[in-house]
Amino acid sequence: MTDPTPSDVVLTSEQIAGLLPHRYPFALVDRVIAYEPGVSATAIKNVTMNEPQFQGHFPERPLMPGVLIVEAMAQVGGLIVAQIPDLPKGLFVFAGIDGVRFRRPVVPGDQLIIQCELLSLKRKRFGKIKGEATVGGALVCSGELMFSLVD
Repeated sequence: MTDPTPSDVVLTSEQIAGLLPHRYPFALVDRVIAYEPGVSATAIKNVTMNEPQFQGHFPERPLMPGVLIVEAMAQVGGLIVAQIPDLPKGLFVFAGIDGVRFRRPVVPGDQLIIQCELLSLKRKRFGKIKGEATVGGALVCSGELMFSLVD
């Protein structure tokens, strides 16, 4: 995959903020470059040294915590369901994580390309997505994430 250009932007950070409840320092999706509501999304997370987790994880060798990579994948999944018509109002939260594997470290300066696809949505309250995160075309994380609606 080649680096995205500004013309590849489908959703800007401002539009993403209108669809997801996350805010700094937990908003982990910078832009969306491919999007089919209810089906799939591809997004970018630019990893920068000024993010707060790098103060302690780790000062001498900054690594993006795996839990934040998974959270970024979940937020892309949230964008997939954010514009499905007739979904009840509420907050979608993690219900489970299956088969997540980390294949290489993610460091400041990396650009995560996150691709997610909706696998299932049951009773408009429970769902599962498949996600993959890559850096420079190399797979860094993959797995399935489950979510449920909290009233």
